[in-house]
Amino acid sequence: MERFPITAEGFARMEVELKHLKSVERPEIIKAIAEARAHGDLSENAEYSAAKEKQSFIEGRIQDLEARVSRAEIIDVAALSGDTVKFGATVKLIDEDTEDAVTYQIVGEYEADLKQGKLALNAPIARALIGKSVGDRIEVNTPKGVKYYEIETVSFR
Repeated sequence: MERFPITAEGFARMEVELKHLKSVERPEIIKAIAEARAHGDLSENAEYSAAKEKQSFIEGRIQDLEARVSRAEIIDVAALSGDTVKFGATVKLIDEDTEDAVTYQIVGEYEADLKQGKLALNAPIARALIGKSVGDRIEVNTPKGVKYYEIETVSFR
């Protein structure tokens, strides 16, 4: 099985979700199935069908998270340093067309969240940034055309 990089923060979030699913969601759905079963004929019991479907989703999610946790390679971003962009780096970019600044942290694909400024390592912008330094320009193909950015800062926090 191939290992994948993840920040300590992202790994902790995965573990919290897994613990919640196992200790809260799983027991609740087992109870809901038992209550629905008590209502009688299972072939026409919508509550039972819905509970079984939810149980299937929860069990699938638990298996997915357990597999991820076992394959995760935790990277301590605070221990990293340098001025070259690599996994875990927080990069401030200047859009050369609009002069707008954007800041992204390069993270693993399972913890990416663009709204929080967390960019997946395999995203086009992240791939263009890897190995670059402050002052370098990057070119990124986007659905709206080619965009040019200049790297203003690189930090690890």
